[in-house]
Amino acid sequence: MDTPLHWIAFIAFVLVAIALDLGVFHRKAHKISIKESLVWSVVWITLAIAFGLWILYGYGRQPALEFFTGYIIEKSLSVDNLFVFLVIFRVFAVKEEYQHSVLAYGIVGALLMRGVMIAAGAALVSRFEWIMYLFGAFIIYAGLHMLLARDAESHPENNFLVRYAGKHLRFTKGYREQRFFVRENGKLFATPLFLVLLVVEITDVTFAVDSIPAIFGITRDPFIVFTSNVFAILGLRALYFLLAGVLDKFAYLKIALALVLVFIGAKMIAEPWLHISVAVSLGVVMGMLAVSMIASLLVKPRKPAEAK
Repeated sequence: MDTPLHWIAFIAFVLVAIALDLGVFHRKAHKISIKESLVWSVVWITLAIAFGLWILYGYGRQPALEFFTGYIIEKSLSVDNLFVFLVIFRVFAVKEEYQHSVLAYGIVGALLMRGVMIAAGAALVSRFEWIMYLFGAFIIYAGLHMLLARDAESHPENNFLVRYAGKHLRFTKGYREQRFFVRENGKLFATPLFLVLLVVEITDVTFAVDSIPAIFGITRDPFIVFTSNVFAILGLRALYFLLAGVLDKFAYLKIALALVLVFIGAKMIAEPWLHISVAVSLGVVMGMLAVSMIASLLVKPRKPAEAK
């Protein structure tokens, strides 16, 4: 599948989709309703399913299973981004009608950065077989850290790059609608919304460091790795507006995401001695996510006892 024609056609599709999204459907700033986010979520999921079916009919069951497993893993891990996005928008007091613009341009940057990271990862995997053990160990570490680390109060405004930008760029005192830069009194100013975009991009790179090695545990086909990542990211914005109000109710989802990382990492390390099929991996991942969601709805986590 990794042919120049496939790459050109898919990248053309992505560029057209982004152009229509930013230039036609969401040209004006507005608050995204649950109905609108639901429609767009269905659209992106349907497109991903259609693409997976195209792989199935054109290239067989195994590549299709790899795509769907990779897509579900990337989609699941991206949910963790949504929690961070909520914190970012609350810390910087971004109005709901401007959040879409930040996420839209953030996704464009994420696609570019992930493309570079996937290309580098594929080159390493093809040249150095032992790199898979490093990937596996790192993913297990990331999963255990997510599982055992206590939730700490996040302060994205204290990030080094954000503080550096604040010292070396001229900023307006307030937001200027959904614009990132404005010219006032003949001088170019960045707006606080640009800082928010910067934090969103930094956040995505941080999560990509975990998620991209994870999908190499499912497939080593760079085209499948890239396309599953892209479909997961393109639908992330709609999913954010759809789930923003109910994310806090899925208290055990983070545990499932951590266990998914540990499972994939262990699978990568044990591959020479114990082969786990893609179909089994898909079932395990979906089972973990389903159990965590059901548990979140049925069992309320105990709140820490208040100090007397």
